[in-house]
Amino acid sequence: MRHHESLPPTPRRPLRLAAAAALLCLGLAGCGDGGGTAQAQAGPSGGAATGPAAPASPSPAPTKAAPSPSKSPVKPPAKSPSEPPDGPLSGKTVVIDPGHNPRNHLHTAAINRQVDIGTGHKECDTTGTATNGGYAEAEFTLDVAHRLRDLLRAQGATVLLTYDGDREFGPCVDERARIGNEAHADAVVSVHADGSAVGNRGFHVILPALVRGGGADTSKIVEPSRDLGIRIAGLFVRSTGSSPSNYVGGKTGLDVRKDLGGLNLSTVPKVFIECGNMRDPKDAALLTSPGWRQKAAQGIADGISSYLKG
Repeated sequence: MRHHESLPPTPRRPLRLAAAAALLCLGLAGCGDGGGTAQAQAGPSGGAATGPAAPASPSPAPTKAAPSPSKSPVKPPAKSPSEPPDGPLSGKTVVIDPGHNPRNHLHTAAINRQVDIGTGHKECDTTGTATNGGYAEAEFTLDVAHRLRDLLRAQGATVLLTYDGDREFGPCVDERARIGNEAHADAVVSVHADGSAVGNRGFHVILPALVRGGGADTSKIVEPSRDLGIRIAGLFVRSTGSSPSNYVGGKTGLDVRKDLGGLNLSTVPKVFIECGNMRDPKDAALLTSPGWRQKAAQGIADGISSYLKG
């Protein structure tokens, strides 16, 4: 929402013994019937032979054929179940930042602590907003983050979340930025939903402004972040059918801000997306729909993928 901090060698196979045994068998004299004693010759009218049968010539000593086993090709080790499959985003790292935390309201002293955002100081985090029916922004953002993670991993990307329901509050906005920086992420997207007035509808993507001061310097990420944001905005429209915001960004779906620590402190390309206005009943109907949330995740994933593929 606008007024809050918008706020993841095989051992060779055993020798093919069956093949080796077949080769050995072929090398033996008389393999199969065996060379026995010669039968007596038949006399006239089928009578007995007139003399003793001649002794059979001894069979030559059997010889063994040297087995020539073929080596099975060595297969590469299988991927660990935790590793993403190979795909068009293999080798790329994406950090997803689900805005807020549903338990922030239980830790007001901690989240109200001031942190340096480069252009000044701001709260560690905020509670976020909610629909009139009580569906919290923090629940929405984590659900979309999970869907987005699965879509990106299916394309081979390594995906990290700044928060995955594993903390009592936060993390603070400066830590959220640091997680993306330390991962050397190729792209970071912070997922949010706005809390504006009824009648204000649509989504918008927030881009970092040029900021230099304190611990902030966005000079290297402004342009790539804009590219990332433009791609997400365009493909979000295509996937969800939602329109760009009618109250922020002049209906371009883009907004530039310098008061967000999550953007100011980032050293890697990063944007925020406000997927809709939770306080408007029509937008809220979309945000609370699992089917629409899947479309939202798909649009964001398509934008990230387009950016990473160049």
